[in-house]
This record gives sequence, structure tokens and C-alpha cells, in this order.
Amino acid sequence: MNNQFSNAQRAQVLTQALPYIKRYNGEIVVVKYGGNAMIDETLKQQVMEDIALLWLIGVKVVLVHGGGPEISDMMKKLGKKPEFVDGLRVTDKETVDIVQMVLAGKVNKSLVTLLQMKGGHAVGLSGMDGGIIEARIKDERLGYVGEITKIRTRPITDLLEKNYIPVVSTVASDHQGNVYNINGDTAAAYIAGALGAARLIMMTDVAGILRDKDDPSTLITGITVPEARKLYEEGVISGGMIPKVDCCIEAINAGVQTVTIMDGRIPHAILMELLTDEGAGTMVVGDRE
Repeated sequence: MNNQFSNAQRAQVLTQALPYIKRYNGEIVVVKYGGNAMIDETLKQQVMEDIALLWLIGVKVVLVHGGGPEISDMMKKLGKKPEFVDGLRVTDKETVDIVQMVLAGKVNKSLVTLLQMKGGHAVGLSGMDGGIIEARIKDERLGYVGEITKIRTRPITDLLEKNYIPVVSTVASDHQGNVYNINGDTAAAYIAGALGAARLIMMTDVAGILRDKDDPSTLITGITVPEARKLYEEGVISGGMIPKVDCCIEAINAGVQTVTIMDGRIPHAILMELLTDEGAGTMVVGDRE
């Protein structure tokens, strides 16, 4: 395939990307990363390459990550059975210690190392560092699952100003020193809003919002917030997509210009979304203006 792709074609691709490179140079783009794109090692390498490339062309990328499958694996190794209520992990005191160890330790540092191997300069943070994410108990049934009460962006903006890629794990704390497990999509939406990001890209396990959830060809490539609310009423946005779209609306209401839900399993989906006319996934905006 590489042999069929001539130097002239490569040059054409770069030329077509130029307006987008100019558009996003110096802008903040928050990427929420997790799920299957994180499990598959080849995909993980490609995602980190994409983020390093965006950083090299002057995009201020903030990577917010989860790590649910790795948390579940570690729990099983330690003899604990993962439990979920309404899609959220039941997190007792022992489980929140595992969450902190896996997210702020193993997963965070492995992503930082990969980014550096791909040519980026990255620094790992947890939501607890500098009080980036402050939280309280969301629901007594869930234990230490947090509801975000405050975002402090200073540690993130300090790193961006020094030309680093901040890599943020989604654990939080409160004034009493309790540690909380935070939903990754929610954390990314709040952080993007507080930063006034130009874009929030949410990498998921689906192509985006589908008019027929069983037919990928029914992908809705772009909607406004009012149109999203109508799709709720029609039942098009249902199940696990509801909280994701809620996060999109939350981010836009907080000042993010556009949010994209995309399939993180597609190679180089981030570059397709930011640097091509076609884009990828479903883009959500405030209105048609």
C-alpha cells in the first residue's frame, strides 16, 4: 500500500491539511481516551502517534483517560469481583485504592512513556494533583464514585504554557482527603469546559450517534444541542449513548466550541476528524451558526 501512495499524493494530503493545521495551532483540544482503543496495543500506539503529531504542529492537546478494563483485571487478580449499578462501578474503600493505583499509576505512566517514545513531551497528572478535580459522593449505593464539584485548571495550563502534553487520570479528592473514582467522559467534559477548549474529542466503542443503532451506515455526522434533545425524545439516543451525549451538552454549555463522539478503534480517527474535510464520528455543536 505504501508503494502505491506516491510522494505527490503525500504532498497533496499535507496541503489539504494545511487550513486545519492553521485553524488548530495554539488551540486547546481535549481528548478523552479509554475503552477498546486502550486495550488493543497497536491502536494505542497509533493514538499516541496522532496526539504526538498534533502536539508537534502546535495543537495544545490535553489527554484525559480512564482505564475501566485494567481496573477490573486488577480487581480480579486481587480476588475482588467488579460490580456495577447503572453502568457505574461500585467503589468501596478497597476498590478506590485499586482505582487510584491503576489509573494514577500504571495506566497514566504507560501513556506518558508512550507519548515520549512517539516524540511528544508529556507529564502525567491525576485529578488529585493540585486539586484539579474536586468531588463529593454521587450516590451512597456506589461508594466512592464522585460527583464533580470543582475544576482547577492551573496545573494543566501551567504545563500547556511550558509546551507539555498533560495526561490526566480521572481520580479526584475532597477536603477530607477522600479519594473518588470519576467517570472519564464526565471528567473530560468538565475539564474541557473549564479550559475553554476549542474541541473535545470523545473516543468510544461506537461510530458515533446512529439513527439505527444496528446499522453503522445511519451515522449522524453532525447535530446541534436542540437536535440532540429531539433525538432523546425520539429514542434515537438511548442506553449507553445517553450519558455520553449528556457530557457533550455539558461541555458545550460550558463554552467548548464543538464535541465529537467517534470510534476510537478506527486507526488515526483523531487526525481524520481534525485535519480532513470528511471528519469522523458525530460532531455536536451549540447551533448551526
